[in-house]
Amino acid sequence: MYLWIKALHVIAIIGWMAGLLYLPRLFVYHTEVGQGAPSALFKKMERRLALYIMAPMMIVAWAAGLALIYFGSFHGAGWLHAKLALVVLLTGVHFYFGVTQRAFERDENRRPARFFRFINEVPTLLMIGIVILVIVKPF
Repeated sequence: MYLWIKALHVIAIIGWMAGLLYLPRLFVYHTEVGQGAPSALFKKMERRLALYIMAPMMIVAWAAGLALIYFGSFHGAGWLHAKLALVVLLTGVHFYFGVTQRAFERDENRRPARFFRFINEVPTLLMIGIVILVIVKPF
């Protein structure tokens, strides 16, 4: 059963990361188009991505990850604690993107496209750290 849970965890992470990497790009393009019909399309895309892909995948990734911790017997591993800290930060980024998506929906975004280009790199950096911790287990 452990390997099935692990497979589910990896699948959920892939879906969640796809959304975390794509949503800020949508924010960049949304910022550049301003108001009107293109803005309405971006609002729809952003909302659907956040609601129907990112949120469910995050929940499944967390649930499967916690199950792996429970069944895996490595509760005291230092690498796991560091990984969980980075996953908590990644979850914070997820919720920040949700707040930002709702601001766009209300036409209240005040950030420039350059900000979203920069913030787009944060999930990537966190993912790199998480993968290194899980594969290398440096401590």
